[in-house]
Amino acid sequence: MLSATTYGPGTEPGPPAPAVGHAFGTFGELLQGALPEPDGDFLVTFPLARWSTATFHHRPGQRGVHVHPAHKGKSRRVAEAVLASLGVEGGGLLEIGGGLPEGKGLASSSADLVATVRAVGAAFGRSFAPDRTEAFLRGIEPADGVMYDEIVAFHHREVRLRRRLGVLPPLAVVAHDEGGQVDTVAHNLRARAIGPDERQEYARLLDRLAAAIAGTDLPEVGAVATRSAEMNAVRRPRPGFRDLRAACQEVDGLGLVLAHSGTMLGVLLDAADPELAAKTDRIRAACAPLGGEVSVHRSLGAGDRWTPTHDGPVPDSGAATAAGARAADRLHELET
Repeated sequence: MLSATTYGPGTEPGPPAPAVGHAFGTFGELLQGALPEPDGDFLVTFPLARWSTATFHHRPGQRGVHVHPAHKGKSRRVAEAVLASLGVEGGGLLEIGGGLPEGKGLASSSADLVATVRAVGAAFGRSFAPDRTEAFLRGIEPADGVMYDEIVAFHHREVRLRRRLGVLPPLAVVAHDEGGQVDTVAHNLRARAIGPDERQEYARLLDRLAAAIAGTDLPEVGAVATRSAEMNAVRRPRPGFRDLRAACQEVDGLGLVLAHSGTMLGVLLDAADPELAAKTDRIRAACAPLGGEVSVHRSLGAGDRWTPTHDGPVPDSGAATAAGARAADRLHELET
């Protein structure tokens, strides 16, 4: 059996120090659909500079894991699975927090689970490769590929990586929230089947997106994301779709990006665009007649550390240009 704390001669045992794990969310998906193969449902993540945080307090004398908030039962199940895999005695308290709202399509549930795996592992000096993290989540619920520090094509229903796609420069999203919440599991169960012609188109879109990410072709990334949003809007009409598309065209944005099983639809912009602030203001104005909330988000990208800091994502030393760093600072002002 593993123990979280070792005490030397003459020391008094105390409660083990809490351990913390983080996981980023995604702003919906750059692409989501189904491929022409069995179990072909997939999505492409769009890593977001917002995180879930899990804090785990190991309590050797306790049976099971208690979780706060209490409705985070799936995180509790994952925590107990990790403890069992490590052969650890006792249980503990798991606290889930962070900046990812629930039911909006920002992968809050997946991020909670991945952060939990990391926190429980950290309590015993262990870390888990992404494929091992997938195994812990599999059977709990469909999940996004937020255990990978890059954009990935991911079979969310099977919780299985399809393909690593790389990273892009940081991007901005000016988003309209139609309101309410969407239960991702329930949404997946009642989603209409995708036909063979659509599956062929999704396969072509995935190839296009993979090439665009590899070549840092931001307009092509936006074009694929827009087409995915259009296809989804036929299946599930979205309030404000026409307004956001018109606003995107007006500001010469990269395209639309959608939380396919959430409530968010946004205009995609280059975070290093010198006209970012003006374009953001114009999109906000276009959203005003729609009601609901408008928010600004930043994607994680090349040069970022993919764990949270007090001031948001921090470019690695020498990895980001001065212009990119200034854009990140300006976008942080817009977000807040």
